[in-house]
Amino acid sequence: MGGRRCLVVLARWPSPGRCKRRLAAGLGPGGTVLAARIQARLLRHTLAVARAVSPELGFDLVLAVDGLGPGARRRWGQQLGVAHLCAQGPGNLGLRMQRQWQRAFGAGADQVVLIGTDLPDLAGADLAAAFRALDAGPLVLGPALDGGYWLIGLNRGGFHQAGAALMAGQPWGTAAVLEGCLQAARQRGLAAQLLRCQGDLDRRADLAPWLDCASPPWGPV
Repeated sequence: MGGRRCLVVLARWPSPGRCKRRLAAGLGPGGTVLAARIQARLLRHTLAVARAVSPELGFDLVLAVDGLGPGARRRWGQQLGVAHLCAQGPGNLGLRMQRQWQRAFGAGADQVVLIGTDLPDLAGADLAAAFRALDAGPLVLGPALDGGYWLIGLNRGGFHQAGAALMAGQPWGTAAVLEGCLQAARQRGLAAQLLRCQGDLDRRADLAPWLDCASPPWGPV
């Protein structure tokens, strides 16, 4: 096991109309409520997967929250059973992720993995593979089917070598995000290891594999 590890889960408060808007738009009447409930269940799925492997992998679990003030954030953390919470802060996704790198490495972490909450297929083996990759190299990415990535991890050396550059000027929300990150890494001599490809749950079509499933990973909605 390599040094102190940190897993940061980036999460948005699951309020109807303020989260998963692309998914809600395709769900018809009541779509905002259903999308928010799916968002909440997916977060619980992500946290359950993380908790199951945390004793083995030895990471600190941090929930980085968007959409709540300090008091409400603490109450939400108590409801979820998460002890360590922080704000994502303002700005685009790159700035918000960069803020998490700085916080975690500044607190003494040697390996930091960032992940979202839109992954019904997420398994403990994915997190284990990510941290193993950081034992061997500076950067790990989980490619997403839409051309982005569902996970990014850096070790301390990789962060100091190129962390900010990986976040700067990327075309967030497009199919070019993964390639843009890989290109920035190559330009700075940072070798990247890739995990298995997964699909985010962002649009109604992404629900297709689960529509006829009696027990989808996020549970009943």
